[in-house]
Amino acid sequence: MNTPNIAFIAELETIVTARLAAGSDESYTARLAAAGTKRIAQKVGEEGVELALAAIAGSQQETIDEAADLVYHLIVLLADRGLSLEDVATRLEARHAR
Repeated sequence: MNTPNIAFIAELETIVTARLAAGSDESYTARLAAAGTKRIAQKVGEEGVELALAAIAGSQQETIDEAADLVYHLIVLLADRGLSLEDVATRLEARHAR
């Protein structure tokens, strides 16, 4: 596992949070959030399906691209709900400890 690349996910979460707070029409993130939680959740669902299809019939690069899209939209959804990846990590850690 390459730590610097994983660290970027935390940086991306910070970027998403800042863009949501700024609410600029120039930001896809802010426009998506302005469309509401339902739209963000739809995007998460779409990206999840696209990832599943890429994993079955796509190339490695398509799978990576769709996984990246899913992670991004998941971060936006969590931020919209006042949650973070740290919340998810804490839950995963608790499950693992069982």
